[in-house]
Amino acid sequence: MKSLFAAAHKRLIGVVHLRPLPGSPRWGGDLKAIIDFAVADARAYERGGAHAIFIENFGDVPFTKSSVGPETIAAMSAAGCAMRAAVKLPLGFNVLRNDARAALALCAACDGDFIRVNVHTGAMLTDQGLIEGDAFTTVRYRDRIRPGAEIYADVHVKHAVPLGDWTLEDSAHDTVERGLADALIVSGVGTGQPAELADVEKVRRACPKTSLLIGSGVSVKNVEDYLQFADGVIVGSSLKRHGKLANPVDSKRVAALVKAMR
Repeated sequence: MKSLFAAAHKRLIGVVHLRPLPGSPRWGGDLKAIIDFAVADARAYERGGAHAIFIENFGDVPFTKSSVGPETIAAMSAAGCAMRAAVKLPLGFNVLRNDARAALALCAACDGDFIRVNVHTGAMLTDQGLIEGDAFTTVRYRDRIRPGAEIYADVHVKHAVPLGDWTLEDSAHDTVERGLADALIVSGVGTGQPAELADVEKVRRACPKTSLLIGSGVSVKNVEDYLQFADGVIVGSSLKRHGKLANPVDSKRVAALVKAMR
């Protein structure tokens, strides 16, 4: 399986925010409509020139800090396989809040290429309570179920604060050297919030050879600043119609961001 970062140019990973799935409080009862909406977003990312797609169960609030239910995995698998049939872009999965095993299983079922893990090492105090990383299990499970799938891990993930006095640099270094993450993600404090440029620079200095992604708040206006240090960006909110998260992805906004990244 080829790394997303094998090529020299910067990468744009577009996020498909799945609407509420079966079992979640806001589930509306029409899985086909959810899948159709997700496939349309995936196609818009591809038309706009994105390099890959992340699929996440964003509509399933409130999230669990542990394993999601089988109904969530089943619905995400149906959506993921539909997107895999519709577009040729590499696919990744982020199962919120932190179910790395489910994300890897989805990669195996849907021919996926990478996962996002919010807490891969260390411990974070989040809106779901205390979440501890489990790199031991994740890496070993990956090697059994989907060898070659890459693990993209957040450093001091958004909507959370670290437990203990760990610096950003120390956490980044441990996530790579002891957690064996394939890429690191730096985000702002919440969804759609820009990451601090100083934080991105700190992580780059701490892990100069590791692929680095910006995980929130990226737009045409600030992407050039981030790409001084980062190898790519994960973007959802600013690429929706009128920049509103609930709207469909706008391929023209995707194309404009890709152009700015060059």
